Amino acid sequence: MKFIIPENFNFKNKLFGFIDYSTAIFDLFLLGAIYFIIGVFVHSLLIKLSIVIILFLPIFMLSIIGFNNEPFLYTLFYVFKYLTSPKVYLYS
Repeated sequence: MKFIIPENFNFKNKLFGFIDYSTAIFDLFLLGAIYFIIGVFVHSLLIKLSIVIILFLPIFMLSIIGFNNEPFLYTLFYVFKYLTSPKVYLYS
């Protein structure tokens, strides 16, 4: 039996099959940065973990779910580009 894969099919390398590598690296960097910054101010491990979970979990969930299967870093780049652009998008 021969399988024909369409030419427009993209093979994307993903970590564990659901998150691409660039987003995973970004998430690990963000988790380390949050943990380090919180560690400077708070010394109790339970409070540190609670604050890190509260700050990191929404961003991590957005990076897993994504927007229309678009990588999370691209979405952040598009939002940043939109906010810093001097163009007028809505005319009144």
